[in-house]
Amino acid sequence: MSINLTKNSTISLTKELPNLSNVTVGLGWDVAKSKGFLGSLFSSNSIDLDASCIFLDQELNTIDTVWYGKLKSSCKSVKHQGDNLTGAGNGDDEQIKINLKKLPASIKHLAITVTSFTGQSFERIENAFCRIIDEKSGELCRFTLSEQGKHTGIFIGLLTHDGNEWLFSSKGVAMNGCKVKDLSEDLKKHIIK
Repeated sequence: MSINLTKNSTISLTKELPNLSNVTVGLGWDVAKSKGFLGSLFSSNSIDLDASCIFLDQELNTIDTVWYGKLKSSCKSVKHQGDNLTGAGNGDDEQIKINLKKLPASIKHLAITVTSFTGQSFERIENAFCRIIDEKSGELCRFTLSEQGKHTGIFIGLLTHDGNEWLFSSKGVAMNGCKVKDLSEDLKKHIIK
């Protein structure tokens, strides 16, 4: 049974599934419908959003990143499933698969972000969501994003390894940047060490 998260809430994924080892972070979005005749003439029906994962250690140093330009982590435990250039279709538009058991012990956090590659703002995005899926049990939790605005990136959520537990915290922090490197330093102030 999936849990719907609100902004700034945390769930223990391993309390839900004690033997959790492989998860998928799925992200989806739709292009907002243009209003009026001129809006429909001059707007694009696609927006290229890019999901990314930033690996952080205990001191919040960036250890690695996975994004459309680097589909596999150096430790081979995280794999981006490829770039969706339009956001068209139902379900997940982009997915990042994570083998929690293979992550190096030095990794404390995995920050999940999304950026607008072409610089289009999130005013043009609707129905955006992030969900955590277990390969055996299905969807564990879902966070529906409501952050429409002039920003070009969002710090969506944070997977944290805390002792024997894996936690997921919904963030929904609006940011600016068109690539993962544009967000990697700024998002650290929204993480408690």
